[in-house]
Amino acid sequence: MNAAALPARRRLALSRTSRQRELVTPEGLSLPLTLASRGSRIGALLLDIAFLVLALIVIVVVLALIGINLAFAVEEQGTGPAVELMVVFIILLLFFARYGYFLAFELGPRGATPGKRLLGIRVAARDGERLTAEAVIARNLLRDFEVFIPLAYLMALPSGEVAGSGVSGWATFGWLMLFLLFPVFNRDRLRAGDLIAGTWVVEAPRLKLAQAMSTAPDHSQDYRFGPAELSVYGEHELQVLESVLRQNNPEAMREVMQAICRKIGWQGGAGYEREFLEAFYQALRGHLESGMRFGKRKADKFS
Repeated sequence: MNAAALPARRRLALSRTSRQRELVTPEGLSLPLTLASRGSRIGALLLDIAFLVLALIVIVVVLALIGINLAFAVEEQGTGPAVELMVVFIILLLFFARYGYFLAFELGPRGATPGKRLLGIRVAARDGERLTAEAVIARNLLRDFEVFIPLAYLMALPSGEVAGSGVSGWATFGWLMLFLLFPVFNRDRLRAGDLIAGTWVVEAPRLKLAQAMSTAPDHSQDYRFGPAELSVYGEHELQVLESVLRQNNPEAMREVMQAICRKIGWQGGAGYEREFLEAFYQALRGHLESGMRFGKRKADKFS
């Protein structure tokens, strides 16, 4: 039976299974995740480019109006220097916007640009560690060679406005297409930049803290945690803890409970791992939500 003959629901299940991976955290925990689809990655890139172009148009128009007013103000001294200064400023703005947009958002606590956030995906380190500045810079600097240069070459090839012709031109085209289509030929859907930076793009379902694990039993009366004990963790650790509770793996819960007890200075007991973790989850969630109401947000234990 070929794929076309399969029911739509089963084809979706097979597709999701092919994107399932296990992420091993530095603490040795194995957490399931789902790789972002190629379509969502392309859609996120197109959204980000649209946002960036719109923002640049607005900024350039504002700068142009400022430049015109400045030119009229110094008309008697000549407008040459003022116009040249404004042109240089616009060129620098375009350069920093092109690279700074992706770097600034992916270096943030969410690890995602606005386009990625809208489509529910984010960048993650394949080793389970936090995203580093070096990794984000590496994957974004290669975007020119992977996406923009091949697309520009592809659009210019029919017009004959590119360097090279005949065999050399098509060889260059094939080399550039190798970068552009690189995610198609590997099972983890990695760009060349992802391969070098040690990253991948995964699904990141948007869950509100107040709604997460809302049906879990209330063990808050059995365990009492103070502000000092709860302040050692942030939203990232809360999400990891929720994943562990949803998996309901006794060994993983035991390891997590022992790690938390070591961190907060408690003596962990055996046989009550789930009750302890549910109580800590509820207390940590309430602590983080209380901080959010006062404008204080803790992304993870390092912040």
